[in-house]
Amino acid sequence: MSIVRMDFNRIPYLGAFAMCTDKIALFPAQLHFREQDVRDALEAPVVKSSLGESPLIGILMTGNSNCFVCSDLFDVGSSEELSKLGASIQQVPGKFTAFGNLILANNKGAIANPDLPDETLKLLGERLSVPIERGTIAGIKNVGAAGVATNRGALLHPDVSENELKFVEKVLGVPADIGTACGGVKFVGICMVANSNGVVVGMTTTGPELGRIDSALGFI
Repeated sequence: MSIVRMDFNRIPYLGAFAMCTDKIALFPAQLHFREQDVRDALEAPVVKSSLGESPLIGILMTGNSNCFVCSDLFDVGSSEELSKLGASIQQVPGKFTAFGNLILANNKGAIANPDLPDETLKLLGERLSVPIERGTIAGIKNVGAAGVATNRGALLHPDVSENELKFVEKVLGVPADIGTACGGVKFVGICMVANSNGVVVGMTTTGPELGRIDSALGFI
């Protein structure tokens, strides 16, 4: 396992701009980053892409090893390259667009913003091929911004309640813990990109925060 600290054009909020599964790391084509460091940390091929010409892939897209999910309002850049790598993409109709913020998922389960309609949850559950349930983290509906989940563990907003933490562990099937990143930011989902192999996190993340990330995501 490897933890790498880096920025995108001096912006430490990597989770807003990138996302990954155990199979593929999806990073913004518009921003400069050390691609080899990402490949070494996540042990996955890096695809440079965008959504509707936006670099905010981490906010607009969610997914797991079974499928990437985004709104049907966005064209997916590098879709042909993703297809060659065996990636499936589901574009979801409706008014909701920021699926990276709305969903926290791994290969075992998914937690959704409570405002998502039943038909959207049904489609997401089918395409991600996991059970999906509505929930909050620290009372926050945008669970994808308030947490980070891999197939080994989950790191959550430090104000999460005990019941919410147990709920996350039950749905995602992994142990969960609390922490911050990027020097005290509680919305850890916008601060890092992680899979079962490693983590890429904002440069301003402190040593103690790195230790907590390491532990919560199951690398210790």
